[in-house]
Amino acid sequence: MTKKEIMSQPTDRLDRRVWIIAAACSCGPLMSGLDSTMVNVSLDTLSSVFGAPLGTTQWVTSGYLLALALALPLSGWLVDRVGARRIFLGCFAGFILCSVLSGFATSIQLLILCRVLQGIAGGLLAPMMQMMMARHAGRHMARVIGVAAMPVMIGQMFGPSLGGLILGHLGWRWIFFVNVPVGLLAIGFAWFALPRDEITSSRRLDLLGFAMISPGLALLLEGLVSLAHGDATAPFSLVASIALLYGFARHALRRPATALIDLRLFRAPIFRAAASTQFLSNAINFGGQLLLPLWFLQVRQESPTTTGLMLAPLGLGIFFALPIMGRLSERFGPRAISGAGAALSLIGTLPFAFASAETPYFILGLALFVRGFGGGSITIPSAAAAYSSVPRESLGHATTSINICQRFGGPTGSAGLAIFLQFALTYAATTTAAYHWAFWALAATAAAGLLAASRLPGRTAR
Repeated sequence: MTKKEIMSQPTDRLDRRVWIIAAACSCGPLMSGLDSTMVNVSLDTLSSVFGAPLGTTQWVTSGYLLALALALPLSGWLVDRVGARRIFLGCFAGFILCSVLSGFATSIQLLILCRVLQGIAGGLLAPMMQMMMARHAGRHMARVIGVAAMPVMIGQMFGPSLGGLILGHLGWRWIFFVNVPVGLLAIGFAWFALPRDEITSSRRLDLLGFAMISPGLALLLEGLVSLAHGDATAPFSLVASIALLYGFARHALRRPATALIDLRLFRAPIFRAAASTQFLSNAINFGGQLLLPLWFLQVRQESPTTTGLMLAPLGLGIFFALPIMGRLSERFGPRAISGAGAALSLIGTLPFAFASAETPYFILGLALFVRGFGGGSITIPSAAAAYSSVPRESLGHATTSINICQRFGGPTGSAGLAIFLQFALTYAATTTAAYHWAFWALAATAAAGLLAASRLPGRTAR
């Protein structure tokens, strides 16, 4: 073998430049996740400060989530037209500006408006991060994004604690103001670290498609949340969302070259399997986030503080999974790693389908760690498989599609389990038995995730 042939062989070594890009990219989603969890802690305080009922104040977070859905379909078109780097920096700057405006808000209505604008900016940070990593990490995508996701997870894990400290010592406005100095440093780093985009497109914005898919997705999210809370408006929102999304699907299939999302991607078996796995992964994780705290509160009669501490092994499991599963995915393939993650999620869920108030915490803590480790192993290998299965010029559409599937798996899973739990509490003999039914439903979701992961490829290469 000649020296040139040796140099051209694939290597496990990654250029240092890729890690710098990954570090710069992770700053945006880190701040977005940290900010959302800190704000959740402050809802009671905001209700008292503005004299608003909690039903109104919760739109500080719900409005943010709806805005994420509104912005997401634009990501593919914006990448082709403007470039991922420009969009990332622009949205990062917009996120910081909206943080300042939120901190200066003088009414709950103004705060909700600022949070909606912040959600539009923050909603594009994660897909832009994935886009740039997919372009520069190549076949090492799973390894790079696994490490890059660690700061995001740390932010989500410690956001409530940090929010509590800020509320206790500085006041609610600093939950938003704290983003400014950190954000300015991060955006300066990203300005110099992120490479300029090489390709842009002059294709026009699909206004008709945008007018159908964005409100359709927002209404779907709002309908699922309302359905979980038993609101009478939920059926109207869901019917309207289905009609709009059906209209978009027909429109996109007729004009695939100009549509916001190229639905032809879903004809590819690998991409379809990855999208299904992403959807079910978030359904598994968000469903657990709904059931597990309620089980500790209602079955074991623990306090909220103790419940939070008892759930710590779940976060630790995710934390330990992320840095190693990228390399494991490269070695064994996304099918094996995502499938093993879904299987571990199933194994970690089953003990709760039999547990009672007297079950030793050692068993429950071990189950939570296994479940967290499994949940942290599903998403990134399947996303890497999706990006590896499409041409480079289709990465914008692929990123948008995968993020939509992932993002809507969470509210679908949590809303479905909330409705099922309400049914079980009505008809089961005891509260414990009702939760057993609900955890069996969650286990079935994990089994469906295992089935979806089994359709992923054994290996990815770029």
